[in-house]
Amino acid sequence: MNKRKGLEQVFDGRHFDREIIILCVRWYLRYKLSLRDLVEMMAERGLSLAHTTIMR
Repeated sequence: MNKRKGLEQVFDGRHFDREIIILCVRWYLRYKLSLRDLVEMMAERGLSLAHTTIMR
């Protein structure tokens, strides 16, 4: 299996774009933000989501 194809399959069926998911995970891990902080930051960018969405 191609490594790139395997990575794409991780994001199959997700509601949000891969870049948004990766950005949230990066900020969550790097800056020790809470899930609710990330929801606020995404809301400032026009995305509406719940903290449980990021948790999953």
